[in-house]
Amino acid sequence: MTLKSHPAAENGPAPAAGALSKIWFITGASRGFGRVWVEAALQRGDQVAATARQLGSIQDLTEKYGANVLTLELDVTNPAQVRTAVAQAHAHFGRLDIVLNNAGYSLVGAIEEASLDEIRAMYETNVYGPVSVIQAALPLLRAQGSGHILGTSSNLGHVTLPVIGYYCSSKWAFEAIHESLAAEVAPFGIKVTIIEPGAYATEFGSPESLRFATGLEPYTDYKNDFFAGLRSMERGDPAATPAALFAVVDAEQPPLRLFLGAHNLPSVRTAYTERLATWEAWEGVAQAAQGHAH
Repeated sequence: MTLKSHPAAENGPAPAAGALSKIWFITGASRGFGRVWVEAALQRGDQVAATARQLGSIQDLTEKYGANVLTLELDVTNPAQVRTAVAQAHAHFGRLDIVLNNAGYSLVGAIEEASLDEIRAMYETNVYGPVSVIQAALPLLRAQGSGHILGTSSNLGHVTLPVIGYYCSSKWAFEAIHESLAAEVAPFGIKVTIIEPGAYATEFGSPESLRFATGLEPYTDYKNDFFAGLRSMERGDPAATPAALFAVVDAEQPPLRLFLGAHNLPSVRTAYTERLATWEAWEGVAQAAQGHAH
């Protein structure tokens, strides 16, 4: 198949003095964290293969950063296009140091409201798409004997909210896949980190990043109250996040998980405290269910 790309200009910013330039492959680069992180990486002198569903949404990057960026049109739900894009990026730059899965969107609707087709479509982007990227990149990273796979999850990979329960479920799946992946690829010198932002003032709440299930009347008031609460939520500044991302990719031993934002740890600590309390309260029932060893 033919993959659209934007031709690189001849002159781009040089890598920072004394620093080894890293080469990134980033999905969902047109807006939100993807756009912020692409530009931050380029501004520090790294090289980036930036991908988006619409090439026109990122072609200005080449005008600004020249040969340090390769822009590619990529729909992560198309596995053949994913394989072509990853191969083209690797061939263009000669290696890939960091593979960052960032593309995703949220399905808004109560559990009863969303159709199976809507749920499947979200999983195609949020779960199966990242898996396609990982599977396309791993043979190349193994051959290199190095690489760092990053995935944009959420604090909602540990806790849940009503009305976006299916989105939360996609992030729980995302977390499990990457945790298993980290153990599987460590012997090949490949690192894995799950990036878990809290609430930020990105375009994630825009129509391009949301899909709405057909509403059912019994949930109308509940959802109105839910959205009123969201509107009052404190949101972080996306421009403050690149330093944390760079600390992870530059670390000799990066963490498996990294929260972004000040509110994630308290909410997750509360959730796990409550879970442990419940498990412990029901420990006698659980142990009785063990039966007798044979």
